[in-house]
Amino acid sequence: MAKFGSYIQAAYDELVHKVTWPTWDVLQQTTIIVLVSLVILTLMIFGMDFVSEKVLTLLYSIIG
Repeated sequence: MAKFGSYIQAAYDELVHKVTWPTWDVLQQTTIIVLVSLVILTLMIFGMDFVSEKVLTLLYSIIG
């Protein structure tokens, strides 16, 4: 149990004294970048899904 306590203490020490936390402006900028990337990726996946659905529907109508 002492090892666990020292691990928690070391983790706390590192988070409080050694980690450089981003400023509020940097945090907002990176959040916007992530959200825009997410929207672009979502639209790409939606487009690929839509196209593949139309191609497969056409293929099935020709075959069947």
